[in-house]
Amino acid sequence: MTVSYRQPGVVLTDRRFTVPLDHDDPAGETIELYAREVVAREKAGRDLPWLVYLQGGPGFGANRFIGKQAWLGRALEEYRVLLLDQRGTGHSTPANRQTLPLRGGPAEQADYLTRFRADSIVRDCEAIRPEVTGGAPWTVLGQSFGGFCTVAYLSTAPEGLDTALVTGGLPSLDAHADDVYRAAYPRVERKVTAHYARYPQDAERARRIADHLLTHDVVLPNGYRLTVEAFQSLGILLGSGDGSHRLHHLLEDAFVRTPAGPALSDAFQEQVQGLLSYAGHPLYALVHEAIYAQDSRPTAWSAERVRAEFPQFDAAKALAGDEPLLFTGETIHPWMFDCDPALRPLRETAELLAARTDWTPLYDPARLAANEVPVAAAVYHDDMYVHTAHSLETARAIRGLRTWVTDEFEHDGVRAGGPRVLDRLLALVRDEV
Repeated sequence: MTVSYRQPGVVLTDRRFTVPLDHDDPAGETIELYAREVVAREKAGRDLPWLVYLQGGPGFGANRFIGKQAWLGRALEEYRVLLLDQRGTGHSTPANRQTLPLRGGPAEQADYLTRFRADSIVRDCEAIRPEVTGGAPWTVLGQSFGGFCTVAYLSTAPEGLDTALVTGGLPSLDAHADDVYRAAYPRVERKVTAHYARYPQDAERARRIADHLLTHDVVLPNGYRLTVEAFQSLGILLGSGDGSHRLHHLLEDAFVRTPAGPALSDAFQEQVQGLLSYAGHPLYALVHEAIYAQDSRPTAWSAERVRAEFPQFDAAKALAGDEPLLFTGETIHPWMFDCDPALRPLRETAELLAARTDWTPLYDPARLAANEVPVAAAVYHDDMYVHTAHSLETARAIRGLRTWVTDEFEHDGVRAGGPRVLDRLLALVRDEV
C-alpha cells in the first residue's frame, strides 16, 4: 500500500518493493527496499520522466529533504524523483548491530553483507524499474558512492539508463584499496595543512587535545572511547565545503575549567560523539573497504596498513617533537570496532569481511569503452574523498563521458551548489555547453 502526503511545493509517496537478497537466486530469500517518490505539486498529475537518486556512502539512506531543497528543486522542474534507500540503509531492511544477529553468527553476517555492494544495488534498481517507470529507462544521479554504483550500472545494465549523472563519484576501475589509500593520505595532509593555514591557532589546540587524550581515559556519554586516533579521524570534516570552519568551531570549545583541572567540555564531547558514532550508518564501517575489492586480494584493513607508510600521521611522534598533529580522513580502522559501542558487537564480522578473497568485479572496462548512454560527471579538484586522478582516468575510459572539473566545490558540491551543479551536468549531456 502506498501512502502520499505533502510538503511545501511537493507531493511525496512512500514506495516499498520486494527484491531477492541474492539476485542470482531469484526464488530464494527476499529483502524489502524503501524509496520516497517526489514530484512538484503542480506536476503531480503529469507523465514525467524518472530520475533515481543514489546516495553517497556506503551505508546512508537517501536524503530526507524538506520541500525543494538543494538539487532536488532543479530536478523537479522536469523529473519525477525516486529517493532510494539502498539495501541495508534507512528503511530498506537495515543492517546494524541490532538486526544482523538475526542472520546468525559473524560468519553468517559476513556472508550476508557481501551482497550489499554496488553490484547488488544496481540489480535492485533494475528489479524495481519496471514497476516504477513501466519499463522505460530512467536517469540516475549518483553522489560519491552513488557514483560508484552508477559506473557499475553502466557496466552491467546500461539498457536501464536514459542518462547518467555523477557528482564526486568516479571510481578507479581497477585500483586495489591499498592504491586508493596510498593516494588518499597525501591529499588529507594537504587539507590539514590548508586548515592550519586558515586557522593557525588550531594547531596548538589540536596538540593540546591530543596530549590530554594520551594521558587521560576519556569515554564519551554514549560509551565511545575517545582515543587520540579517534580524535584524529575528525579530519573527515575537511572534505566538505564548510568542514574546516566546523572543525575550527569544535576545537575552540574543547576545554573547560573544573575543580580537578582542565577537562574536555560536555559540549565538546556531545558534538564529537555525534561526529564519530557509526550508530546511524554502520554499513559505512563494515563494507567501506569492500567497495574497492574486485580481485583475489583481501582488503585486510587497508587504510590501517597503508597509514604506516606515512609516519607523519603518528600522533605520539608529532607530540614528541614540534610537528603539527595531522588529522585523518575517510578511512576505517580496526580500533573503531573497539571504541564505538555501535560497532563493538560487529568486530568479528568486520574481520571476516577484511579477510575475504572471493570478491567479484564491479566494473566492465570493455562495456564502458563502448558506452552509448549520455554521461556527465562533476569532478572536484583535489577531492579529499575520491582521488581526482583516478576519476579522470575513469572518465577517459567511459565512451562519451563529459566532465566538469572544478575547484569551486568540495566533495559535497551537489549539496552546497545543488541546483547549479545539476544544471551544469544536464547541460553537458545535452550538448548545451
